[in-house]
Amino acid sequence: MTQKIALLLCMSFLSLACLAEQNPSDNPLEPQPWALGTQNIPKAPVPNSTLPRQAATTVSARLDIKDAEATAIKNNPAISVAWLNALASQQVTREVKSSLWPTSSVDVTGVDAYNNSRISAGGLNNPIIFPRAAVGATVGQLITDFGHTTNLVASARLRAEAEAQNSLATKEQVLLAVDQAFYGALAAQAVLKVAQETVSSRQLLTDQVSALTKSKLKSDLDLSFANVNLAQAKLLQLDAENNEQAAMASLSAILGYPTLQNITLLEDTEPLTAPPTDPDGLIVEAFSKRPEILALEFESQSVEKLHAADRDQYFPTISALAAVGGAPVRDDRLSATYGAVGVNIQIPVFNGFLFNARTQEAELRSQAAKQQILDLRNRISRDVRTSWLNAKTSYERLGVSRQLLDEANRALDLAQTRYNLGLSSIVELSQGQLQQTQAEIGSAQADYEYRLALSVLRYQTSGL
Repeated sequence: MTQKIALLLCMSFLSLACLAEQNPSDNPLEPQPWALGTQNIPKAPVPNSTLPRQAATTVSARLDIKDAEATAIKNNPAISVAWLNALASQQVTREVKSSLWPTSSVDVTGVDAYNNSRISAGGLNNPIIFPRAAVGATVGQLITDFGHTTNLVASARLRAEAEAQNSLATKEQVLLAVDQAFYGALAAQAVLKVAQETVSSRQLLTDQVSALTKSKLKSDLDLSFANVNLAQAKLLQLDAENNEQAAMASLSAILGYPTLQNITLLEDTEPLTAPPTDPDGLIVEAFSKRPEILALEFESQSVEKLHAADRDQYFPTISALAAVGGAPVRDDRLSATYGAVGVNIQIPVFNGFLFNARTQEAELRSQAAKQQILDLRNRISRDVRTSWLNAKTSYERLGVSRQLLDEANRALDLAQTRYNLGLSSIVELSQGQLQQTQAEIGSAQADYEYRLALSVLRYQTSGL
């Protein structure tokens, strides 16, 4: 008898192993992920491997602001992480929804027992044990739990929507960081160019003053001032070179490269326009488009559905069960086949106030989520208004910076002419050079500061 049971068990396990090798996705009843999840998850690249990113080789590229943003979307791992988390939350919806689908299992049982033996301990029943080898299947289906599972599914789906919006918010944050790094690198390069030109012009002046000093046409004091101005220009150049390398390193990192890249930045040729005149309309637009506030709204709705699901736990759960099978090897007192169907109604009576605590927790979290939305709306209103003021001020600084540069160039020309004619000292010329350098740096930075201010305003309002 024992050998027959062992043989039948081995054959059954081999059959189940063959079934397990089949592709589970071939089942037409299997719900597909795109049919259950969020439609708003932004497209992002899926990593080809779970291994850490290897050190990339240095590449040469010419990038404008749009190319830089596209490169960051493709390479920056933060976007892929947020996107994969959104897809993972989509699978949670499928996990919860699985309770609404039928469940089935195949059982293979082999029993060898003493004659007339019974289970006597461990329960209220006292079943007899018959030697047997049997194979059967069991199918269960939830009929209704009066909305508990459907509310859980709705809560999970809304949470997936919130994760999708969080993924979009991460993308927007990365794009803003790209704009900041890109315009910061352009500004650093512009300052470096000004510093290099300043060193060249002051080196030329120092050489001229040195020659005149040797000819006794200028004093040693003039030569000392010229050398001091040249040294200041060289210090400015060193700082500018360091800032330019740091800015390029920041840009390479935000673009998704672990090493410093040889990137040629192209100027943004988009014409500059004045910012909007009224920030109130921008604030209203931000309330309807900012992914952070949309994510919180989905989270609030998800918590409300969870509250309803916890409240529904007080209702009964009705489910159906069916079982069928056969026992080729059995005791003569057993039938060769068996089959049964039934309905079970589970009515909760008392569980130590667990359902009550869950319901109260969900209600309190729902109230907290609503307050979070109000707080976020206040902060968004503040951020939009602040970024609008910064853009407005930066736009006004454009004209003032150009005017200051024109006046500084004119003052330097006059100081240079007066010094050459011997009508002024080198102190006046040094002051003119310093003012002209500062004005040129301010003018070079003003353009990029305004473009960055516009990017921040777009981010705060509706996204880049």
